[in-house]
Amino acid sequence: MAVKKTSDISRVKKGAELEVEHLTEVTDLSPNQARGLLRKHGNDWAKIKDEAEDYKKGEAEDDKNES
Repeated sequence: MAVKKTSDISRVKKGAELEVEHLTEVTDLSPNQARGLLRKHGNDWAKIKDEAEDYKKGEAEDDKNES
């Protein structure tokens, strides 16, 4: 008889949400942007931080162009 491991699934979700919160605090991204980066790059924090910086640079350039 197969045994379900429901606790493993819930830990992943909790951990993922904690990673989203951490990323939004550290990089000043929105939660949706942070989730997207985590889905795209998984646990590769170097790539996540690089792309988060690119997001912010792109937003800063957009703000300059609007002025």
